[in-house]
Amino acid sequence: MTNWTREERYKKLSDITAEEYTELQEKVNQSKWKQTFHIQPKSGLLNDPNGLIYHNGKYHIFHQWFPLGAVHGLKYWYHYTSTDLIQFKDEGVALTPDTTFDSHGVYSGSAFEVDGQLHLMYTGNARDKDWNRKSTQMIAVEQEDGTFKKFDQPAIADKPEGYTEHFRDPKVWEEKGKYYAIFGIQRENETGAAVIYESDDIHTWKLKGEMDTQLNDFGFMWECPDLFKLDNQDIFIFSPQGIEATDDQFENIYQSGYIIGNFQLDTLKFDHQTFKELDHGFDFYAPQTFIDEHGKRILIGWMGLPEIDYATDQEDWAHCLTLPRELSIENGQLMQRPIEALKQLRTNKETAEGYANKHSVKLYPYEGKQFELLIDIIENEATEIYFDVRVFKKCSTQIIYNTKEKTITLDRFESGVVSEAVEKSTRVAKLDNDLKQLRIYSDTSSLEIFVNDGERVLTTRIFPDEDAVNFRTSTESGQVYLKFTKYDIQSND
Repeated sequence: MTNWTREERYKKLSDITAEEYTELQEKVNQSKWKQTFHIQPKSGLLNDPNGLIYHNGKYHIFHQWFPLGAVHGLKYWYHYTSTDLIQFKDEGVALTPDTTFDSHGVYSGSAFEVDGQLHLMYTGNARDKDWNRKSTQMIAVEQEDGTFKKFDQPAIADKPEGYTEHFRDPKVWEEKGKYYAIFGIQRENETGAAVIYESDDIHTWKLKGEMDTQLNDFGFMWECPDLFKLDNQDIFIFSPQGIEATDDQFENIYQSGYIIGNFQLDTLKFDHQTFKELDHGFDFYAPQTFIDEHGKRILIGWMGLPEIDYATDQEDWAHCLTLPRELSIENGQLMQRPIEALKQLRTNKETAEGYANKHSVKLYPYEGKQFELLIDIIENEATEIYFDVRVFKKCSTQIIYNTKEKTITLDRFESGVVSEAVEKSTRVAKLDNDLKQLRIYSDTSSLEIFVNDGERVLTTRIFPDEDAVNFRTSTESGQVYLKFTKYDIQSND
């Protein structure tokens, strides 16, 4: 279906037959663009990662899910567990929209531990007969059999005064014997903000107040807030909606980024640096972080965006999650690196090195769709370097490095099927340092490009020709000496 009615969008999974559900899953399994080492939906649409936590020896990853098609409809939480963040066990549906408070969707939230038990806090979305929204904040607790039981009543039944019903996406943490939750919210003047609640027992919550930042008129809604300490600094990650594009910044329909500084929980004042985007590619939104078993801060995002069409929409499925990234602060810079465990997926190592220039386009014999490619720049006298990934005839995705400007440009003009809603084929990232390395993860229909060991990241979905499996490089002028290390990546099924 191209145009979904409201009734179709809010149809439950239980309203279709087992045969119909199997048919939806088969569309995914037979898709030429199905991912192999990323989490993607069994059917329908995946969006925000939720409830990320390491608990009792296992990682829990949940995601938003509309099972019946590639549209934003009635949302569920789907659940995976893992012992290493590279192999995942399918745990099925965790939360279903089955109460008065979440009748029109189990919206985003987070996981936390209380007395050894895993708890989930999420936003329940309900609509009245006139389609007016009602947001309530709900809690569910894991049972011995692995299912989740919701509290009978909401933890927070009403929005705070002075705000609209756009009040959602709780991220919970414990500090000094109390529990805190930060929410994205919209003021009555239709500007975005974040508010914090506190509780002694997770049953009764009190509004502590609005976070005091220098971003008082910064978009119309802040989604998916995440507040944490990293290397003795405070970081606030959020997804503001309604930011205007300026000078190769904020060009996606909605943004995800962060501020770094000093946050005072008692006053809620945040002294911070400027807002920076987390990812400079086409498809990244709604990230959430958690602490892994080694005490490291890990980020996973939604590799997609709202209100954008994708090639797989015609197959009734859409989107995936990003690879897990380890966060750190180095020289005042937030760094994002693929987690070390991903190296366990490597097979079939190949290496090559040599010069590339304008007159000699180097086509390397790397064939495949699922790979990790490390490119080290040993010597560079070129004005611009062109790296063409997933190449076949006129199909390729191009990464361009401008030596003078220190910019990385990701160009999808010839990368295959792209959304008509995305007007510009390029995204640009300005580097602090000269380009020394690219680390590219290619799955069937995505690229995650880590620049200079995590200084910048560019994430994008691509839907190229099936024969687009090669790689080539050249320059605008001058020459560059490059070293290549390529690994095939095995499936995480």
